[in-house]
Amino acid sequence: MRIAIVEDDPDQAALLQVWLERDGFDCHIFEDGAKAVKAFQKESFDLVLLDWYLPELNGAEVLKWIRENLDWRIPVIFVTQRDSEEDLAYALEKGADDYVSKPIAAMVLMARIHALLRRVHGPDVYKAQQFGKFSFDSQSNQLFIENHPITLTQKEYELALFLFRNSGRLLSRSHLLESVWGHSTELNTRTLDTHISRLRKKLQLGEETGWRLSSVYHHGYRLESVAA
Repeated sequence: MRIAIVEDDPDQAALLQVWLERDGFDCHIFEDGAKAVKAFQKESFDLVLLDWYLPELNGAEVLKWIRENLDWRIPVIFVTQRDSEEDLAYALEKGADDYVSKPIAAMVLMARIHALLRRVHGPDVYKAQQFGKFSFDSQSNQLFIENHPITLTQKEYELALFLFRNSGRLLSRSHLLESVWGHSTELNTRTLDTHISRLRKKLQLGEETGWRLSSVYHHGYRLESVAA
């Protein structure tokens, strides 16, 4: 999972990064609201941790931009010193999914993050999953189209599963590379494009199978139901 940390205190941001990476998350830190919004225009994330007091654009302004311009399924958690009942109500009404007051307790924050991601992505991502004619068996790493097995490499399988789990979302190339090939990867995006091309052919993506895999110039890829 890829998490954006929007926090202007470098010590606080580094601490959050340590906690999150210890749990296997990939973290990207932005020290002001304007830089975060600029990044959100090109990159995709699975969750945003957002401070209220920020240079350039404050947390409320960043949240407003996210909800007006990005997928509402992207969870946003305010992490801030503002803890009045009015602040909490305002944040939730404007589209925040949760609110954690500073000083932060690591166990509480991580529990809230995991609970929120379970609500978004489902409680058990390791069971077989069905997407129309496509079914994934994560125990055997096998993909089936109408019960017919499809021969895929391990990375092709992982990429296909990630795309279907995030169907409807515009996913940046960096997001896909980090999620499938690993956080420290320095692979050229041509590697991703080659795998995408192979999946289109092997999975026969189109009206016949009910799914379309589109490229969005300067952004990334979106898998979506043809009916949608």
